[in-house]
Amino acid sequence: MEDKNPGEILVVDDDPGHRTTLKTILKTWGYRVSEADNGRAAVDHVRQSPFELVLMDVRMAVMSGIDALKEIKAYNPAIPIVIMTAYSSVQSAVEAMKAGAYDYLTKPLDFDELKLTIERALEHTRLKHENQNLKARLKNLADSRQIVSASTQMKSLLDMVATIAPSEATVLITGASGTGKELIARAVHANSSRSSGPMVSVNCAALTESLLESELFGHEKGAFTGADKRREGRFVRAHQGSLFLDEVGEMSMAMQAKLLRVLQEGEIQRVGGETPVAVDVRILAATNKDLGQMVADGQFREDLFYRLNVVNLHIPPLAERTDDIAALAQHFINQYAGRNRKPIKGFTPRAMDDLLKYPWPGNVRELENAVERAVILSPGEYITEKDLPLNISQNSGRPHPQTSAQAGGAGADEGGSLGEMEQSAIVSALERAGGNKSEAARLLGITRRTLYNKLEKYGLG
Repeated sequence: MEDKNPGEILVVDDDPGHRTTLKTILKTWGYRVSEADNGRAAVDHVRQSPFELVLMDVRMAVMSGIDALKEIKAYNPAIPIVIMTAYSSVQSAVEAMKAGAYDYLTKPLDFDELKLTIERALEHTRLKHENQNLKARLKNLADSRQIVSASTQMKSLLDMVATIAPSEATVLITGASGTGKELIARAVHANSSRSSGPMVSVNCAALTESLLESELFGHEKGAFTGADKRREGRFVRAHQGSLFLDEVGEMSMAMQAKLLRVLQEGEIQRVGGETPVAVDVRILAATNKDLGQMVADGQFREDLFYRLNVVNLHIPPLAERTDDIAALAQHFINQYAGRNRKPIKGFTPRAMDDLLKYPWPGNVRELENAVERAVILSPGEYITEKDLPLNISQNSGRPHPQTSAQAGGAGADEGGSLGEMEQSAIVSALERAGGNKSEAARLLGITRRTLYNKLEKYGLG
């Protein structure tokens, strides 16, 4: 364990021998352990002391594990609770999960699986706390729910946002298309002293030079054909707020010179006008290009580059922060399942594995589109690999059952066909069990250890 003080686990079981065994094993893994012999005692322990995790039996005298689970979650919903029972049944598993259990294990426990489950639960809790602390720092951000992160890279970036936002520094946000540069710009604005003022955006790549000049600086009546009245530009509209210049690297050299003058003088001049207009605006710029290289190539003004690049916030591509993929994918499921009135809860293990192995050249935007498509196509409660776009599901390098059958052709031996049928049965059981391996093993009529061996054999882990 990386954490030198991993916290305390409460073991709840009416079997003293089983409690002793678990206590001994957990201590060898570096955890501190407390015990309770029934659900009522467990609730009392949680009310009196902080615990990192509760490992609790279902069938106990005085108060059952399910009832204790509900009371503990009502008192402190942040505590992960892992339920264990010798009586594996769909009904008790569903009841425990609905009541808020983190996971469900069957006795006799597989200690490797137990260790992995505990580590995952504690890591999940740690990430939730870090996100809550980060969002507390970004307390003014109206769209904070859209900034989903689990990676150290994004946490460092958002810490930097919280640090520089209160300043008046010009910010250059860099990163590939689809990484979320405008979300970061909005985070900077929302946490600045200008948050009560407007944030105005303009896409520099979407407008011709003449239109961009008019959009930014405004124009006087009669300045050009069709200018039938004076129009204020976005600099004036952003007065005492922030102006977000997206794709600033697409500006012509002439427009770059005019933007530089605004940054130096703090005033603009409308197209067709002669009188300067003072503006108080903080510039937030974004680009997917290497402006430093453009300066070297003579395509971008060096003086403007240094004016814009007072603070640089670089957003790494999604392929370099794979820890964010699962969190973002679940965020998009929650968003689009509600919008499309679909009862989708998550992904099957194989579908998530495909998402994690895909390189995401289109970054977060591509992931969002893929999840939205999968939500629309999925007929069940869990998205499978079949619901994902083919380029994602086939990228894993793992042959699908139907692909293997086609490759074998008429000459495929009986063992190969049986293997394909077995793979298909395992995948189907996992989907029906919502990814719970213990329940999938029960549906298949095999032990959990046998299921793990077959998952490893077929590369379905």
